[in-house]
Amino acid sequence: MKRQGLRYEADGHPPVQLAIGLGLQLAVSNIFSIVMIVAIVFRAGGAEEHLPWAIFASVLACGVATALQAVRVGRIGAGYMLIHGSAGTFVAVSVTALAEGGPAMLATLAIVSGLVQVAISRQLSWVRKVLTPVVTGTIVMLLSVTVIPILLRAFQQVPPGVSATAITVGGCTTLLTIVLIVLWGTDSIRQWATALGVVAGSVAAASLGAYDTMAVAQATWIGTPPGAPLKLDLQFGPEFWAILPAFLFLTLVASTKSVGVAVAIQRVSWRGSRAVDFRSVQGTLAAEGTGNVLAGLLGTVINTPYPSAIAAAEVTRVAARSVGLAAGVSLIVFAFLPKVTATIAAVPTAVAAASIIVVMVLLFVVGMREVVKNARGVRDGLIAGVAFWTGTAFEFDLVYPEYFAEFAGGMLTNGMTAGGLTAIVLTLLLHLGTPRARRFKGRLDMAELPRIREFLGTFASGAGLEPVRGRMEAATEETLLTLVQSRVEGQDEDAAAGTGGDDDSAAPALLLTARKEDDTAVLEFIAGTEKQTGDINMQDRIALVGETSDELQPPEREMSLRLLHHLASSVRHQQFHSIDVVTLRVSPRA
Repeated sequence: MKRQGLRYEADGHPPVQLAIGLGLQLAVSNIFSIVMIVAIVFRAGGAEEHLPWAIFASVLACGVATALQAVRVGRIGAGYMLIHGSAGTFVAVSVTALAEGGPAMLATLAIVSGLVQVAISRQLSWVRKVLTPVVTGTIVMLLSVTVIPILLRAFQQVPPGVSATAITVGGCTTLLTIVLIVLWGTDSIRQWATALGVVAGSVAAASLGAYDTMAVAQATWIGTPPGAPLKLDLQFGPEFWAILPAFLFLTLVASTKSVGVAVAIQRVSWRGSRAVDFRSVQGTLAAEGTGNVLAGLLGTVINTPYPSAIAAAEVTRVAARSVGLAAGVSLIVFAFLPKVTATIAAVPTAVAAASIIVVMVLLFVVGMREVVKNARGVRDGLIAGVAFWTGTAFEFDLVYPEYFAEFAGGMLTNGMTAGGLTAIVLTLLLHLGTPRARRFKGRLDMAELPRIREFLGTFASGAGLEPVRGRMEAATEETLLTLVQSRVEGQDEDAAAGTGGDDDSAAPALLLTARKEDDTAVLEFIAGTEKQTGDINMQDRIALVGETSDELQPPEREMSLRLLHHLASSVRHQQFHSIDVVTLRVSPRA
């Protein structure tokens, strides 16, 4: 399928003026969220004296991470147009970290989170098995449960010398403006909903004397705010260990969300339909982790890729990575314009809180949709329901607070941690009650085919899948042949480049698992491929069968993929830096 309306693909080269203009627009539309989340966290955490520096550091770190996503240095970066912003996911735990240990502890936790994300990017193929869509959807729902109470308290904060009426009018104006734009606005207007809501609320509050013009007047036009990167908290006291599990847990959740953003940006960045390149997804997480290490070193909050770049690509029909680079540079420039960031930071807390409340409400719906779409029967529904209400109960101290306040360092007092752990434990228990997948270990070599056939025969007999045994064997042979040929082509490219290649004795390891789902056989091939396989992806190839010419695809490869297409009801090929994962579903034909 072709995306005919796209003017410039990811590797396209739009005019410099267009790239700069769109990048600047993307930066401006997201800087409000970057600054306001930082303002909410530091004010709610009782560290407002550090706010000017934290805002500067956050905008700078987001700019560097955004540019890194576009340029892709080695294995770091997506190679796509992605913009970073302050992570709303970490609002609640960041406020707790500031309240318990100050900015130094928050900075240390941000660095730990970033390093964990870099590690996750290297092992993404295995992490994907831990956090299922039902688990992550439940955690995203609980995110709103933990963050919205903080925002509601911020919504009611009345600064000294300001009337409560002005604060209420400003917050309600913001809320109403954003809701009306989301309900009735066009796609191009909706992406500006938050910014327009903040402007409307600020104007309403300012008309009643609730906008701090003094801070804006005192800020310089160019330079850096007072302060310096904070010293890290390396004491690792009880407070650090109590909140660390929640940070690590949210890091896993944020990484899962970033995987979704990385996949979605690939979907909209090409005219033709392509399978997901999970090496780019790994690069996305590596760049996010790098950006968070920088954020910690600078003493500010965690940042993450925003989905706004996806909407921008669809609206402007430009997905060139040069736009992402321009957006990153724009944010870096904004960081050194204190008067610009001070203008945003002076927005009344109620206005900022109202704008983020809408985001959290929509995020709750996203999590709910993820659970409903991926829940397979009553068991997954039970897992989601029990985990959600468990997290809610712990968040509001409804379950023996006198005991759990101290249990495990108070880790379970956080609703997301309690609910998320519940979902994971229940999911593991569910897996324990299902038949274990059969496993075959060998080498990625056609010589293994007789042993694989014997393995499939044993599996089919034991699982009652004799009717699909022949189809399983044929589909397996075609998959193995395609993976082996892909490796050979990768070696040929190495030889042509003068880098050498592996010999046959160094064939990658192959792990084949087989399990039964209803009347369907699910076969998963995991092939270790330290060398890249020439960007050959079976999912792409099958989609293009019948459309490509003989010059683009040899007849024997086309025939192999045609056979695989008709033998398997679905084929999914995921390419990571270290392994290839091919999943086949083989079901009886009507």
